[in-house]
Amino acid sequence: MEESQTHVSSPFEALQETKSRRRDLLPWWIKTFTWLFMLMAAVVPIGVVMGLMGLSFTMSLYGFETTNPISPTGIALTLLILFKGVTAYGLWTEKDWAVRLGIIDAIIGLVACGVAMFVLPLVDRSEGFVLNFRLEPILLILYLLKLQKIKPTWEAL
Repeated sequence: MEESQTHVSSPFEALQETKSRRRDLLPWWIKTFTWLFMLMAAVVPIGVVMGLMGLSFTMSLYGFETTNPISPTGIALTLLILFKGVTAYGLWTEKDWAVRLGIIDAIIGLVACGVAMFVLPLVDRSEGFVLNFRLEPILLILYLLKLQKIKPTWEAL
């Protein structure tokens, strides 16, 4: 009679084998943008302080640009960048809410890009109607689709 030998592993090893990291669900390009937006969110408060001191600070996102962080455009950009930073932090630290917030972030980004590409040229007629096609919507659509695809697995882990 042969005895079968089984490998006895520690509970810690078993846990590592069965539980994968949520971060591993993210492709390299989302991980790269995650770091970029966390860095941008960390720098934005410096720009706000500079704006309060009367100094200029260039901010740009989704086709909106300003050198005054205290202007309406600057405040909107500050809020967008901080929102993206919180989303990026949540994705990087594998928070339960991160993918849901990322989906909202992608939708807000697509709306903002649409406004910048199609509405602003109609409102600002100083140079005539100039259609400004941006590449961000392509990445935002890919981001949205990827987050929707990994959402069930993310929530199950």
